[in-house]
Amino acid sequence: MTDYGQDLLFGIFASPDAARLTETLDLAQVADVAGLDLFTVQDHPYNATHADAPTLLSAVAARTTAIRVAANVANLPLRPPVGLAKQVATLDLLSNGRAGLGLGTGAFWDAIVAAGGERRSPREAVDALIEAIHVIRGVWGQDPERPGARSVTLEGEHYRVAGLRTGPAPVHDVEIWLGAYKPRMLRVTARYADGWLPSQGYADPPDLPGLTARLDEAAARAGRGPELIRRMYNIFGRFGGGAGFLEGSPRDWAEQLAELTLECGMSAYILGTDSPEDVRCFAEDVAPATRELVETERARRAASPPPSSTGHQLPAERAPRAGRAGSSLPRGEASPLAVHPTPDDGTRLSASLPWREDDRPTLPEPADTTYTALQQAHPRHLLEIHDALRAELARVRDVIDQVRDGLLTIGRARSVINTMAMRQNNWALGAFCQSYCRIVTGHHTLEDRSVFTHLRHADPGLTPVLDRLEDEHHVIADVLDQVDEALVSLAGEGGYGAAGSAALDELQRTIDLLTDTLLSHLAYEERELFHALARHGLG
Repeated sequence: MTDYGQDLLFGIFASPDAARLTETLDLAQVADVAGLDLFTVQDHPYNATHADAPTLLSAVAARTTAIRVAANVANLPLRPPVGLAKQVATLDLLSNGRAGLGLGTGAFWDAIVAAGGERRSPREAVDALIEAIHVIRGVWGQDPERPGARSVTLEGEHYRVAGLRTGPAPVHDVEIWLGAYKPRMLRVTARYADGWLPSQGYADPPDLPGLTARLDEAAARAGRGPELIRRMYNIFGRFGGGAGFLEGSPRDWAEQLAELTLECGMSAYILGTDSPEDVRCFAEDVAPATRELVETERARRAASPPPSSTGHQLPAERAPRAGRAGSSLPRGEASPLAVHPTPDDGTRLSASLPWREDDRPTLPEPADTTYTALQQAHPRHLLEIHDALRAELARVRDVIDQVRDGLLTIGRARSVINTMAMRQNNWALGAFCQSYCRIVTGHHTLEDRSVFTHLRHADPGLTPVLDRLEDEHHVIADVLDQVDEALVSLAGEGGYGAAGSAALDELQRTIDLLTDTLLSHLAYEERELFHALARHGLG
């Protein structure tokens, strides 16, 4: 089979349970901070226990900074295509280009009819899907058959649009992914879709070679290169000691997913889970190891194309996971550390910090040290987490600036009703800040209990630096408590008048202090630990 060389994506498939929305939003933030690429939810509007998927995805987009969001898949019989197109385009605008769209023909027809939808035969359902794709891309102004068109007209059997003006346009070309298994739907996917999105349980790993071969043949007949269609896979598993597919260790998972990429061209793996621990393991252990295995084999194939054979074997020489007791570090071509600490120019917003920066322990930087790509993935992962924290901090500061500006205007010129609207803004600000504080605290707790313990055992010479970093974690926790106290005071004062202004000033002071301490700490940690993480791994 063929590996199309596509970059690998990893994401989650969360439950839209209306009884646990707070947990779902927290899960999305965990996935975002951990560096996953996709957050998706199913869409069953007739299910009394499910929240509305588009509304939930909008809330997720507002609470995250980098992860892409999409229905997996949107229930087309209950989502008219014009409204669905506008919803996705709006989500893309609000999230700065992070929206996707999974589509299906529909299922559970009795429930769809009960919710006011139209019962369709299999043929009718596929016909309606094709019409809907034309309408959706037309509304976005992205119909490849009518480039530059300013209106949408379709006289279809299921959908009729007569001269509708296009817009709003999404920020980017939104991908449409189709869940497809039967021959006709595979042909529709090959002709019209950007991605193929089957699910484990409906298409298990032994089924994928035959299905992807049919997809390739259909793409060739449609005049499209098969490499233009991303192969995605909804997966389900558990981390443990089982021998089946996605039942073993994270390393076992990585080897099995890498094999699907190299054998069947699959390039996006979306894990069905509501467990924060599984999300972190998938992001921090499975994803980088899978990428490393695939990159290594791709490089080997590029250097020495394999002879034709009936199947492909992953490299026989598989290095143990970095940092595991009694194991050597991964083999492979090594190079100088290419992951660089974030510069700190010494700019501070606060009059003083709760620690001295000139008495921090430092480690000598190793000379002429090289690391493999897998070793360098460990400090790169820490940098990605830190960058996410820095981006979230910038968003917190921007929200506070907006609240302050709005308060000054409302306090002088607006009525009591507008003042009450400012109360709502203060509530939203508080929820945002508190959520961010939980993320920072969770990250530091993970370091203290897991990574730092591992590094102490691996290299006792790191102890002075690790002790200092842990001390700074406690100081930052105290600053976060001050932020919480300022938020409580702001809510109590109602956000208006002299007391409200003073409360905003105090909140600004605590956020400035959080900014100074957190950015200083993150830069120090990167300077001192990047080489250590490359040598010893994350544990």
